[in-house]
Amino acid sequence: MATSTGRVTGTARDRAAGADDGARGRGGPRKAGPFRRATSQYWYAWAMVAPVIVVTAVLIGWPLVRGVYLSLTDATEATMGRTIGVNVIPSTYEFVGFGNYVDILTSGVFWEKLAWTVIWTVACVALHYGIGLGLAMMLNRRLRFRSFYRLLLILPWAIPGFVAAFIWRYLYNSDFGVINAMLRAAGLGGVGWLDDPTTAKIAVIAVNVWVGVPFMMVALLGGLQSIPAELYEAAEVDGATPMQRFRHITIPGLRTVSSTVVLLGTIWTFNMFPLIFLITGGGPGSATEILVTYAYREAFTGIRNYSGSAAWGVIILLLLVVMALVYRRALRRQGEVW
Repeated sequence: MATSTGRVTGTARDRAAGADDGARGRGGPRKAGPFRRATSQYWYAWAMVAPVIVVTAVLIGWPLVRGVYLSLTDATEATMGRTIGVNVIPSTYEFVGFGNYVDILTSGVFWEKLAWTVIWTVACVALHYGIGLGLAMMLNRRLRFRSFYRLLLILPWAIPGFVAAFIWRYLYNSDFGVINAMLRAAGLGGVGWLDDPTTAKIAVIAVNVWVGVPFMMVALLGGLQSIPAELYEAAEVDGATPMQRFRHITIPGLRTVSSTVVLLGTIWTFNMFPLIFLITGGGPGSATEILVTYAYREAFTGIRNYSGSAAWGVIILLLLVVMALVYRRALRRQGEVW
């Protein structure tokens, strides 16, 4: 009897479940999707993030879309719409497709500027990381006046970029600069730091290293302090030399931090417009001009070529995106999560 009752009850339950499923299939209440659940459960977070999304879309998204569109036209100062007094002159530029990109990539100027930009970026980032790591390891030790040294070494990062550029431009002055004054005091001749292509390149690299080392130092110092001291103690007990401890403990322990700061440093240095523009103006001639300064010059000097400048900007963006993707893939192959 119990078995029969159980079967009847089970059958009734199955029929009820089937009827409920049928009702849902015919337009009954459905289970909310993941996006709807997230918005209903975390509506406050979405409300807080919404203004940031809107501002970012307005300040970054719209100029980016506009720039990509202009890069596909022949817009120049002569063909752009403008208002002179009460007269409104309409735009006369036309869509030309990828013509600007073809002109840029087939010109020797692009490859010349790209080569110097790569040299500039690699040299600066390598010096940033090497000097920053050395200073971080020094400050990670017990040292008298360590707080004072930290404050002193972080000052270049705290100084605004344009202020640093003007200070160094004065230091490099051929006639009144402090550097040449020190050389003359030592019995050596003055150097025209910003007058020769080679010395001008060395000069801007030195300034960028001076500005960028504090960031690397602070980031790597934080990474060093996160490595357990017990690892170094155990390695020292086992007889590991300082170089072996550095190679097998410090470098692997800093791998995650290093991958992040190297990527950020590469992007920032690749686009380091203020220092080069304010110190050398891209000169002498165009010896120190990198891709971003050339793009600026296309848009704001001479006959302003807005479409060409926009195409340069899009190419720079694509180069950085490709570099970041390749870098990310290389990290994944090494087992890093990024």
